[in-house]
Amino acid sequence: MTIDLNRRELMLGLSLLGLAGVTGQAQAAEGDALRFGEPQPFSFDALVERARALAAEPYVPEVPRSADTLERIDFDQHWRIRYRADQTLELNGGKAPIRFFHLGRYFKLPVGIHVVENGQARTLRYDPKLFDIPADSPARELPDDIGFAGFRVLEPGSETDWLAFLGAAYFRTSGEDNQFGMSARALAIDVAMPTPEEFPRFTDFFLEPSADGRLAISCLLNSPRVAGVLRMDVRKGGPIVMDIQARYFARDDIQRFGIAALTSMFWYSETDRGRRVDWRPEVHDSDGLALWTGSGERIWRPLNNPVNVMTSSFTDENPRGFGLLQRDRNFDNYEDDGVFYEKRASVWVEPKGDWGRGAVQLVEIPTDDEIHDNIAAYWIADKSVRRGDAIALDYVLHWANREPYPPRVGEVVATRLGRGGIAGQPRPAGVTKIVVDFDGGLVGALARDAKGVEAVVSASRGTLGKADAYSVKVGTAWRTTFDITADGTEPVEMRCYLRQGDTVLTETWAYQFLPLPRPA
Repeated sequence: MTIDLNRRELMLGLSLLGLAGVTGQAQAAEGDALRFGEPQPFSFDALVERARALAAEPYVPEVPRSADTLERIDFDQHWRIRYRADQTLELNGGKAPIRFFHLGRYFKLPVGIHVVENGQARTLRYDPKLFDIPADSPARELPDDIGFAGFRVLEPGSETDWLAFLGAAYFRTSGEDNQFGMSARALAIDVAMPTPEEFPRFTDFFLEPSADGRLAISCLLNSPRVAGVLRMDVRKGGPIVMDIQARYFARDDIQRFGIAALTSMFWYSETDRGRRVDWRPEVHDSDGLALWTGSGERIWRPLNNPVNVMTSSFTDENPRGFGLLQRDRNFDNYEDDGVFYEKRASVWVEPKGDWGRGAVQLVEIPTDDEIHDNIAAYWIADKSVRRGDAIALDYVLHWANREPYPPRVGEVVATRLGRGGIAGQPRPAGVTKIVVDFDGGLVGALARDAKGVEAVVSASRGTLGKADAYSVKVGTAWRTTFDITADGTEPVEMRCYLRQGDTVLTETWAYQFLPLPRPA
């Protein structure tokens, strides 16, 4: 049999990322279970050439060994298999202790683990003695060389992990507040297309000490239509920063080739209370897409949980950055003391070099629960990917509480929807009131009685009511309110910002309003 990945199963499996706890203190590995192969010459350039050669050959589907047995290692069984603390792989003088994930139902294909030192790579050999496996576990029936599913990196002297690779080409970190949330991925191929989404897979990891950070990871990638390499130099100290070199080679034409892809979850927020179905005020890993365009404009796009799959494209040339952010960091707005959504990291993509013309694309997929990552954002170039193409892009990923380069202008801090009209008077049917709060930067510095502040509002369709802009009497935020009337249920693209004379005071609020159907 071959592996047939689908988004729902992959997202369920990824819930294991970075969450596998173990008992006991991390120690230097002195047992005989950590065994390595013979050293082989290694360099990033040589690995890139290996990927180039791989892409020139027909794709060979991978066949999992002992697939029936692995299928029996479900979520609960997987949790019971523990990597032994005394077999921790100590990298970079103990700065990056590494432990490994076992194979199971959601991760049937093994990955190669290679440790690099002084330009030589040695392959770590799987040994079941590396794991504490319960007596009744199906894993005891597997071959003694079945392989590893992935790995996680711990804080030295701690049982807390902060970086994990497990499944396809996904990875994630715990950010500044040590709370795992959204994921990044090497590529997003044909997301939300009529054809099935393709999930490239990291097949091999080459781990080596970093001169400036904790560790450097080179990842060999393969899938039916592309092969490639990612090299990440990872630093940790407050924000977690990954300096990434990406090299890809196309086996075949690819219509939607998403680079520097981010994956997150958005169920609902304060924006549209009428669609809530849970007791908590808000449930999301990210609440918006932030963009810093090549021309210097700052844009904030609040996320939606739409009825149908929605794809939005923000065209640009040489973008300065984009990211899925969790701006709301107030516990009272989530009231979840189990998963702490207010601590989820924001992830910012900082392009390096000339990315040319293209678009940041946002995909929003309907969800009815918090267990599904239903949001994707990535960069797609204007030039489509054709068979034989070589793509080279470099960028930096910042996993932090805020974007690394805060705007000078004010930011959107809340978007709320409600019934239109005037309180105390009959409410007109089909009218929605939009309320947007801006704070910080130029707008936060304004006096409460500042004159000449106005809201500039536009909509792709429908009728807009008068927009008011005024200082909120608590704190430093400024608020704009307006009504919109739009027939039908087709999306309405709206934009709003505040200005004072010729001075732009805020980023641009760019919202996709989804009108509700009117009662028959």
